[in-house]
Amino acid sequence: MTSAVKFHADGDAGELPARLRPAGPHAPKMMGQAAGPFDVPDDAGKGPSLRDALVTGLLVIYPTVATVVAIVAGLFLASVNGT
Repeated sequence: MTSAVKFHADGDAGELPARLRPAGPHAPKMMGQAAGPFDVPDDAGKGPSLRDALVTGLLVIYPTVATVVAIVAGLFLASVNGT
């Protein structure tokens, strides 16, 4: 956006009044905004839910099952090869 005031070589923008408000307690607050990824949500104190238990179980069980399947597949392929 351009201004109608001509800029001088020394950086002055003319006689425009400052339009900044001082910081203070009267600043508007954001109400009703969802918590971000690093903010603590409002309902953090109610304890774990069934969803949390299922996700945690999946994160623990899936790598374990994948490891066992990889070992069994490796043993099967080694026995098919004849070694």
